Amino acid sequence: MKMTAAVMYEQGVPRPYASTQPLRIERVDLEGPGDGEVLVQIAGAGLCHSDLSAIEGNRPRAVPTVVGHEAAGVVVDVGTGVTKCAAGDHVVMLFVASCGSCDLCRQGRPNLCQSSWSARAAGTLQSGARRLSLNGKQLNHYSGISCFAEYAVVSERSLMVLPKELPLMDAAILGCAVITGVGAVLNTAGDVRGKTVAIVGLGGVGLSAVLGAVQAGADKIFAIDLNPAKLALALSLGATHAFLGDDPNCAAEVLELSNGGVDFSFEMAGSVRAMSLAYSLGRRGSMTVCGGLPPHAAAFPMPTAALVADERVIKGSYMGSSVPSRDIPKLVGLTLNGQLPIARLRSDIIGFGELNAGFDKLADGEGVRQVLRCTG
Repeated sequence: MKMTAAVMYEQGVPRPYASTQPLRIERVDLEGPGDGEVLVQIAGAGLCHSDLSAIEGNRPRAVPTVVGHEAAGVVVDVGTGVTKCAAGDHVVMLFVASCGSCDLCRQGRPNLCQSSWSARAAGTLQSGARRLSLNGKQLNHYSGISCFAEYAVVSERSLMVLPKELPLMDAAILGCAVITGVGAVLNTAGDVRGKTVAIVGLGGVGLSAVLGAVQAGADKIFAIDLNPAKLALALSLGATHAFLGDDPNCAAEVLELSNGGVDFSFEMAGSVRAMSLAYSLGRRGSMTVCGGLPPHAAAFPMPTAALVADERVIKGSYMGSSVPSRDIPKLVGLTLNGQLPIARLRSDIIGFGELNAGFDKLADGEGVRQVLRCTG
Protein backbone atom coordinates (compact mmCIF):
# COMPACT_ATOMS: atom_id res chain seq x y z
CA MET A 1 0.00 0.00 0.00
CA LYS A 2 1.02 3.62 -0.54
CA MET A 3 1.06 5.99 2.44
CA THR A 4 2.47 9.28 3.68
CA ALA A 5 5.46 9.02 6.04
CA ALA A 6 8.30 11.14 7.42
CA VAL A 7 11.70 9.85 6.25
CA MET A 8 15.03 10.81 7.83
CA TYR A 9 17.84 10.39 5.28
CA GLU A 10 20.72 11.62 7.44
CA GLN A 11 21.40 12.63 11.01
CA GLY A 12 23.01 15.80 12.30
CA VAL A 13 21.30 18.19 9.88
CA PRO A 14 21.66 21.75 11.29
CA ARG A 15 18.81 23.90 12.52
CA PRO A 16 16.43 25.51 11.87
CA TYR A 17 14.70 22.29 10.89
CA ALA A 18 11.83 24.20 9.34
CA SER A 19 14.36 25.23 6.66
CA THR A 20 16.78 22.28 6.48
CA GLN A 21 13.99 19.65 6.57
CA PRO A 22 15.72 16.65 8.22
CA LEU A 23 12.38 14.83 7.93
CA ARG A 24 11.14 14.59 4.36
CA ILE A 25 7.45 13.87 3.83
CA GLU A 26 7.25 11.12 1.22
CA ARG A 27 4.78 8.70 -0.34
CA VAL A 28 6.28 5.34 0.61
CA ASP A 29 5.29 1.70 0.15
CA LEU A 30 4.29 -0.51 3.07
CA GLU A 31 3.96 -4.28 2.80
CA GLY A 32 1.34 -6.15 4.76
CA PRO A 33 2.12 -7.85 8.08
CA GLY A 34 4.11 -11.07 8.26
CA ASP A 35 4.05 -13.76 10.90
CA GLY A 36 3.55 -12.22 14.35
CA GLU A 37 3.11 -8.74 12.88
CA VAL A 38 0.25 -6.25 12.91
CA LEU A 39 -0.82 -3.48 10.52
CA VAL A 40 -1.96 -0.40 12.45
CA GLN A 41 -3.56 2.79 11.17
CA ILE A 42 -1.83 5.49 13.20
CA ALA A 43 -4.14 8.09 14.76
CA GLY A 44 -1.55 10.21 16.57
CA ALA A 45 2.19 10.11 17.28
CA GLY A 46 4.06 12.13 19.91
CA LEU A 47 7.18 14.19 19.23
CA CYS A 48 9.76 13.04 21.79
CA HIS A 49 13.25 14.18 22.81
CA SER A 50 14.53 10.72 21.82
CA ASP A 51 13.46 11.48 18.25
CA LEU A 52 15.12 14.90 18.51
CA SER A 53 18.33 13.23 19.71
CA ALA A 54 18.30 11.01 16.63
CA ILE A 55 17.74 14.00 14.35
CA GLU A 56 20.61 15.82 16.05
CA GLY A 57 22.86 12.79 15.56
CA ASN A 58 23.30 12.08 19.27
CA ARG A 59 21.63 8.68 18.97
CA PRO A 60 22.84 6.67 15.95
CA ARG A 61 20.15 5.13 13.75
CA ALA A 62 20.13 3.14 10.53
CA VAL A 63 19.09 5.52 7.74
CA PRO A 64 17.09 6.19 5.70
CA THR A 65 14.35 5.49 8.22
CA VAL A 66 10.72 6.36 8.92
CA VAL A 67 10.90 8.07 12.32
CA GLY A 68 8.63 7.94 15.38
CA HIS A 69 8.23 5.61 18.37
CA GLU A 70 5.28 6.92 20.48
CA ALA A 71 1.79 6.44 19.06
CA ALA A 72 -1.68 4.95 19.20
CA GLY A 73 -3.97 3.71 16.48
CA VAL A 74 -6.39 1.08 15.22
CA VAL A 75 -5.52 -2.45 14.09
CA VAL A 76 -6.32 -2.93 10.39
CA ASP A 77 -4.94 -6.42 9.77
CA VAL A 78 -2.88 -9.10 11.52
CA GLY A 79 -0.38 -11.64 10.27
CA THR A 80 -0.34 -15.34 11.01
CA GLY A 81 0.20 -16.36 14.60
CA VAL A 82 -0.99 -13.07 16.12
CA THR A 83 -2.97 -13.64 19.32
CA LYS A 84 -2.78 -10.36 21.26
CA CYS A 85 -5.03 -8.24 19.07
CA ALA A 86 -7.49 -8.31 16.19
CA ALA A 87 -8.75 -5.98 13.47
CA GLY A 88 -10.62 -3.04 14.99
CA ASP A 89 -8.77 -3.05 18.29
CA HIS A 90 -7.38 0.24 19.60
CA VAL A 91 -3.72 -0.10 20.54
CA VAL A 92 -0.84 1.85 22.04
CA MET A 93 2.70 1.27 20.80
CA LEU A 94 5.65 0.36 23.05
CA PHE A 95 9.24 1.12 22.05
CA VAL A 96 10.53 -1.90 24.01
CA ALA A 97 9.22 -5.17 22.58
CA SER A 98 9.93 -7.60 25.41
CA CYS A 99 10.23 -11.33 24.74
CA GLY A 100 8.69 -12.58 27.99
CA SER A 101 11.21 -15.39 28.38
CA CYS A 102 14.68 -13.93 29.07
CA ASP A 103 16.12 -13.55 32.59
CA LEU A 104 15.10 -9.89 32.81
CA CYS A 105 11.54 -10.58 31.67
CA ARG A 106 11.24 -13.45 34.15
CA GLN A 107 12.50 -11.13 36.89
CA GLY A 108 9.66 -8.69 36.15
CA ARG A 109 11.86 -6.18 34.31
CA PRO A 110 10.61 -6.38 30.70
CA ASN A 111 11.57 -2.75 30.12
CA LEU A 112 15.22 -3.90 30.13
CA CYS A 113 14.68 -6.81 27.72
CA GLN A 114 17.30 -6.75 24.96
CA SER A 115 15.65 -9.23 22.61
CA SER A 116 14.83 -6.53 20.06
CA TRP A 117 17.98 -4.41 20.39
CA SER A 118 19.90 -5.94 17.49
CA ALA A 119 16.86 -5.52 15.24
CA ARG A 120 16.46 -1.90 16.33
CA ALA A 121 20.13 -1.20 15.61
CA ALA A 122 19.80 -2.81 12.18
CA GLY A 123 16.60 -0.91 11.40
CA THR A 124 14.42 -3.99 11.03
CA LEU A 125 11.38 -5.43 12.75
CA GLN A 126 11.92 -8.13 15.38
CA SER A 127 11.64 -10.75 12.63
CA GLY A 128 14.56 -9.18 10.76
CA ALA A 129 12.22 -8.07 7.97
CA ARG A 130 11.68 -4.64 6.48
CA ARG A 131 8.20 -3.75 5.28
CA LEU A 132 8.95 -0.18 4.17
CA SER A 133 10.35 0.97 0.83
CA LEU A 134 10.55 3.99 -1.44
CA ASN A 135 11.01 3.75 -5.20
CA GLY A 136 11.98 0.11 -4.83
CA LYS A 137 14.65 0.74 -2.17
CA GLN A 138 14.19 -0.50 1.37
CA LEU A 139 13.67 1.92 4.27
CA ASN A 140 14.56 1.18 7.87
CA HIS A 141 12.19 0.82 10.79
CA TYR A 142 12.76 3.16 13.74
CA SER A 143 12.64 1.41 17.15
CA GLY A 144 10.51 -1.27 15.51
CA ILE A 145 7.69 1.31 15.28
CA SER A 146 8.11 4.02 12.57
CA CYS A 147 4.90 5.82 13.51
CA PHE A 148 5.38 9.21 11.83
CA ALA A 149 3.27 7.70 9.10
CA GLU A 150 -0.32 6.96 8.20
CA TYR A 151 0.20 3.25 8.87
CA ALA A 152 2.81 1.02 10.49
CA VAL A 153 3.59 -2.69 10.54
CA VAL A 154 4.95 -3.68 13.94
CA SER A 155 5.52 -6.80 15.99
CA GLU A 156 2.55 -7.74 18.17
CA ARG A 157 5.01 -7.54 21.08
CA SER A 158 5.15 -3.77 20.48
CA LEU A 159 1.43 -3.31 21.17
CA MET A 160 -1.03 -3.16 24.06
CA VAL A 161 -4.79 -3.20 23.46
CA LEU A 162 -6.71 -0.22 24.86
CA PRO A 163 -10.36 0.33 25.82
CA LYS A 164 -12.08 2.21 23.01
CA GLU A 165 -13.44 4.91 25.33
CA LEU A 166 -9.93 6.35 25.70
CA PRO A 167 -9.41 8.95 22.90
CA LEU A 168 -6.57 7.85 20.65
CA MET A 169 -5.01 11.33 20.56
CA ASP A 170 -4.67 11.09 24.34
CA ALA A 171 -3.45 7.51 24.20
CA ALA A 172 -0.74 8.52 21.71
CA ILE A 173 1.60 9.65 24.52
CA LEU A 174 0.93 6.75 26.90
CA GLY A 175 3.64 4.43 25.57
CA CYS A 176 6.59 6.76 26.15
CA ALA A 177 6.04 10.08 27.93
CA VAL A 178 3.38 9.00 30.42
CA ILE A 179 4.60 5.51 31.25
CA THR A 180 8.17 6.85 31.61
CA GLY A 181 7.34 9.84 33.82
CA VAL A 182 4.63 8.32 35.99
CA GLY A 183 6.57 5.07 36.19
CA ALA A 184 9.72 6.82 37.39
CA VAL A 185 7.73 7.96 40.43
CA LEU A 186 5.54 4.92 41.11
CA ASN A 187 7.96 2.16 40.09
CA THR A 188 11.55 3.40 40.23
CA ALA A 189 11.27 5.64 43.30
CA GLY A 190 8.61 3.60 45.07
CA ASP A 191 6.47 4.99 47.88
CA VAL A 192 6.56 8.80 47.78
CA ARG A 193 3.40 9.30 49.85
CA GLY A 194 3.97 12.13 52.33
CA LYS A 195 7.49 12.71 50.97
CA THR A 196 9.10 15.75 49.36
CA VAL A 197 9.81 15.54 45.64
CA ALA A 198 11.70 17.71 43.15
CA ILE A 199 11.33 17.26 39.38
CA VAL A 200 13.92 18.93 37.14
CA GLY A 201 12.80 19.23 33.52
CA LEU A 202 9.13 19.67 32.62
CA GLY A 203 8.71 18.20 29.18
CA GLY A 204 6.19 15.44 28.55
CA VAL A 205 8.11 13.02 30.77
CA GLY A 206 8.77 15.51 33.58
CA LEU A 207 5.17 16.72 33.73
CA SER A 208 4.03 13.10 33.70
CA ALA A 209 6.25 12.67 36.76
CA VAL A 210 4.43 15.62 38.36
CA LEU A 211 1.14 13.83 37.70
CA GLY A 212 2.60 10.66 39.17
CA ALA A 213 3.77 12.45 42.31
CA VAL A 214 0.35 14.05 42.76
CA GLN A 215 -1.40 10.72 42.25
CA ALA A 216 0.95 9.00 44.71
CA GLY A 217 0.27 11.55 47.46
CA ALA A 218 3.62 13.32 47.69
CA ASP A 219 3.67 16.15 50.25
CA LYS A 220 5.65 18.94 48.58
CA ILE A 221 6.32 18.80 44.83
CA PHE A 222 8.97 21.20 43.51
CA ALA A 223 8.76 21.67 39.72
CA ILE A 224 11.82 23.13 38.00
CA ASP A 225 12.32 24.18 34.38
CA LEU A 226 13.70 27.01 32.23
CA ASN A 227 10.29 27.84 30.74
CA PRO A 228 7.88 29.92 32.87
CA ALA A 229 4.87 28.55 30.97
CA LYS A 230 5.78 25.02 31.97
CA LEU A 231 6.09 26.10 35.60
CA ALA A 232 2.57 27.50 35.46
CA LEU A 233 1.26 24.28 33.95
CA ALA A 234 3.03 22.21 36.60
CA LEU A 235 1.38 24.25 39.36
CA SER A 236 -2.02 23.80 37.74
CA LEU A 237 -1.42 20.03 37.63
CA GLY A 238 -0.68 19.84 41.35
CA ALA A 239 2.93 20.89 41.95
CA THR A 240 3.16 22.88 45.18
CA HIS A 241 6.17 25.04 44.21
CA ALA A 242 7.82 26.05 40.94
CA PHE A 243 11.24 27.53 40.19
CA LEU A 244 13.20 28.61 37.16
CA GLY A 245 16.18 26.29 36.83
CA ASP A 246 18.54 29.10 35.85
CA ASP A 247 17.64 31.19 38.91
CA PRO A 248 20.83 31.29 41.03
CA ASN A 249 18.67 31.03 44.16
CA CYS A 250 16.73 28.00 42.95
CA ALA A 251 18.64 25.31 44.88
CA ALA A 252 18.87 27.37 48.07
CA GLU A 253 15.14 28.07 48.10
CA VAL A 254 14.22 24.42 47.52
CA LEU A 255 16.59 23.33 50.30
CA GLU A 256 15.06 25.87 52.67
CA LEU A 257 11.46 24.97 51.86
CA SER A 258 12.20 21.25 52.17
CA ASN A 259 14.06 21.57 55.50
CA GLY A 260 17.45 20.64 54.12
CA GLY A 261 16.60 18.75 50.93
CA VAL A 262 13.98 16.59 49.28
CA ASP A 263 13.46 12.86 49.76
CA PHE A 264 13.30 12.17 46.02
CA SER A 265 14.65 14.21 43.10
CA PHE A 266 14.04 13.39 39.46
CA GLU A 267 16.22 14.44 36.51
CA MET A 268 13.94 14.51 33.46
CA ALA A 269 15.77 16.87 31.08
CA GLY A 270 18.52 14.58 29.80
CA SER A 271 21.38 16.94 30.68
CA VAL A 272 24.31 16.86 33.09
CA ARG A 273 23.39 20.35 34.29
CA ALA A 274 19.93 19.14 35.24
CA MET A 275 21.38 16.04 36.88
CA SER A 276 23.75 18.16 38.98
CA LEU A 277 20.87 20.35 40.13
CA ALA A 278 18.64 17.37 40.89
CA TYR A 279 21.36 15.70 42.96
CA SER A 280 22.09 18.92 44.85
CA LEU A 281 18.46 19.11 46.01
CA GLY A 282 18.51 15.79 47.88
CA ARG A 283 18.81 15.42 51.63
CA ARG A 284 20.92 12.77 53.38
CA GLY A 285 19.49 9.34 52.62
CA SER A 286 17.61 10.60 49.55
CA MET A 287 17.25 9.09 46.09
CA THR A 288 17.94 10.83 42.78
CA VAL A 289 16.18 9.18 39.85
CA CYS A 290 17.59 9.85 36.38
CA GLY A 291 14.93 9.44 33.68
CA GLY A 292 16.27 11.79 30.98
CA LEU A 293 18.44 10.41 28.17
CA PRO A 294 21.54 12.61 27.61
CA PRO A 295 24.05 12.13 24.78
CA HIS A 296 26.05 8.91 25.17
CA ALA A 297 29.27 10.76 26.01
CA ALA A 298 27.69 12.80 28.84
CA ALA A 299 29.09 12.04 32.31
CA PHE A 300 28.01 13.13 35.78
CA PRO A 301 30.91 13.64 38.23
CA MET A 302 29.67 11.58 41.15
CA PRO A 303 30.58 12.94 44.63
CA THR A 304 31.66 9.54 45.93
CA ALA A 305 32.43 10.47 49.54
CA ALA A 306 29.02 12.09 50.03
CA LEU A 307 27.40 9.15 48.28
CA VAL A 308 28.76 6.95 51.07
CA ALA A 309 28.57 9.25 54.08
CA ASP A 310 25.05 10.47 53.25
CA GLU A 311 23.80 7.09 51.98
CA ARG A 312 22.61 8.68 48.76
CA VAL A 313 21.02 6.61 46.01
CA ILE A 314 21.33 7.41 42.30
CA LYS A 315 19.01 5.25 40.24
CA GLY A 316 18.32 5.06 36.53
CA SER A 317 14.78 4.71 35.22
CA TYR A 318 14.24 3.36 31.69
CA MET A 319 10.68 3.39 30.42
CA GLY A 320 9.62 4.13 33.98
CA SER A 321 10.83 0.71 35.23
CA SER A 322 7.50 -0.43 33.85
CA VAL A 323 5.76 -3.72 33.27
CA PRO A 324 3.43 -2.62 30.44
CA SER A 325 0.91 -5.42 30.97
CA ARG A 326 0.50 -4.15 34.54
CA ASP A 327 1.08 -0.42 34.14
CA ILE A 328 -0.76 0.47 30.92
CA PRO A 329 -4.15 -0.74 32.28
CA LYS A 330 -3.44 1.14 35.55
CA LEU A 331 -2.62 4.37 33.68
CA VAL A 332 -5.67 3.98 31.44
CA GLY A 333 -7.91 3.47 34.47
CA LEU A 334 -6.52 6.55 36.22
CA THR A 335 -6.98 8.57 33.02
CA LEU A 336 -10.55 7.47 32.44
CA ASN A 337 -11.60 8.26 36.03
CA GLY A 338 -10.04 11.72 35.85
CA GLN A 339 -7.12 11.15 38.22
CA LEU A 340 -4.47 11.39 35.49
CA PRO A 341 -5.31 14.28 33.13
CA ILE A 342 -2.82 13.35 30.40
CA ALA A 343 -4.74 15.31 27.75
CA ARG A 344 -3.42 18.49 29.39
CA LEU A 345 0.12 17.48 28.43
CA ARG A 346 -0.73 17.72 24.74
CA SER A 347 0.35 21.22 23.75
CA ASP A 348 -0.37 21.04 20.01
CA ILE A 349 -1.84 18.79 17.34
CA ILE A 350 0.14 19.22 14.12
CA GLY A 351 0.14 17.91 10.56
CA PHE A 352 2.94 16.34 8.52
CA GLY A 353 3.80 19.71 7.02
CA GLU A 354 4.51 21.12 10.50
CA LEU A 355 6.67 18.24 11.70
CA ASN A 356 10.10 19.80 11.18
CA ALA A 357 9.04 23.09 12.74
CA GLY A 358 7.66 21.04 15.61
CA PHE A 359 11.12 19.71 16.34
CA ASP A 360 12.44 23.28 16.33
CA LYS A 361 9.91 24.05 19.06
CA LEU A 362 10.93 20.94 20.97
CA ALA A 363 14.61 21.88 20.74
CA ASP A 364 13.76 25.36 22.05
CA GLY A 365 11.90 23.92 25.03
CA GLU A 366 8.55 25.25 23.84
CA GLY A 367 5.34 23.37 24.49
CA VAL A 368 5.04 20.04 26.25
CA ARG A 369 3.96 17.17 23.98
CA GLN A 370 3.13 17.92 20.37
CA VAL A 371 1.15 15.16 18.69
CA LEU A 372 1.25 14.50 14.97
CA ARG A 373 -2.19 13.74 13.55
CA CYS A 374 -1.41 10.93 11.14
CA THR A 375 -4.86 9.96 9.85
CA GLY A 376 -8.47 10.96 10.37
